[in-house]
Amino acid sequence: GLMQVVKGALDGLLGKEIDLTAVEGNRPAIQVESSDIETSEIKFGYCTEFIINVEKPYDMDEEHRFKGYLSSIGDCVVVVSDDDVIKVHVHTNDPGLAIQKALTYGQLSKMKIDNMREEHQEKLIRDAEKLAEEQAKEEAAYEEKKTAEPRKAMGFITVSIGAGMNEIFKELGADYIIEGGQTMNPSTEDVLQAIAHVNAENIFIFPNNKNIILAANQARDLTEDKNIVVIPTKTIPQGITALISYVPDKTVEQNTEEMMEAMKHVKTGQITYAVRDTKIDDKEIRQGDIMGIGDHGILAVGKEIEDTAVAMVQEMADEDSEIISVYYGADVTAEDAEQFAARLEELYPDFDVELNEGGQPIYYYVVSVE
Repeated sequence: GLMQVVKGALDGLLGKEIDLTAVEGNRPAIQVESSDIETSEIKFGYCTEFIINVEKPYDMDEEHRFKGYLSSIGDCVVVVSDDDVIKVHVHTNDPGLAIQKALTYGQLSKMKIDNMREEHQEKLIRDAEKLAEEQAKEEAAYEEKKTAEPRKAMGFITVSIGAGMNEIFKELGADYIIEGGQTMNPSTEDVLQAIAHVNAENIFIFPNNKNIILAANQARDLTEDKNIVVIPTKTIPQGITALISYVPDKTVEQNTEEMMEAMKHVKTGQITYAVRDTKIDDKEIRQGDIMGIGDHGILAVGKEIEDTAVAMVQEMADEDSEIISVYYGADVTAEDAEQFAARLEELYPDFDVELNEGGQPIYYYVVSVE
């Protein structure tokens, strides 16, 4: 781009004709749509055009000098001579200088000066108004469609993260999934937006994280046209179990009671790594160590992911346990996950071991024992 500027300046200095690609008959013509130019890119703000009625001899050398002068105060210079008439076009920040110079050659006519920056701003305003109008129409159409459709009896909103986890919730009937997790907690506004998109009389919300329960409750209290029930799930496995417990033929109150009871029987463990040296629950943890985090503290610490995960499950399982569900994360291969599940099946032959692709970040494994 800079090379083109330098070349254009040199051509102007030497008086060469500048090819502007558009041609009318034998004369070059220029059309500048100033509204298509970014304001920040407009170096010379005034599009200046006029005709000089030449009153004294005017030859090619003089025309080259005139072009050179105009190029020194602006750009997009076009000077077309035709007998005793000179047509001039230039972009400059000081139209007066161009006019004063032109007056030395003769009288001026058909003078036109446009503020390109102002035109551009006006176009931006028009475009913004048009966009806002289109968005308002789309929103109105959506609201009209939503109002026209009869509300269903029950709806479900869940917080989840990871493609596999999201797919599990969809298969279980979730109407709306809010993306969130340990490092990205949805706000009350996010929950309210989800509620607005679910066209149901009664809506169950599964926060699946203790840090999101408050936002869910606040959204519930701010909603007046729907019955919102927050099931205070603290982990994704609790949310999955609660949603599985839903029975369509039962009332909201009955389902709420059974969901609350079902989530009590879920123990959750999560395998991740330590980001710094620390000491938790009398366990010395070094940066990079693998940790097994349970519902109420650290269950296992080790150097290897699989060994630490096995040790964690051993702390969770007891004589009342029946099901182990494993959700492997984005940083675990399917082969490694299958190997881990096979070890659990060998250790717990009387348990049902279920393996699922969770796709969650940060946690290599999320494991539930029920």
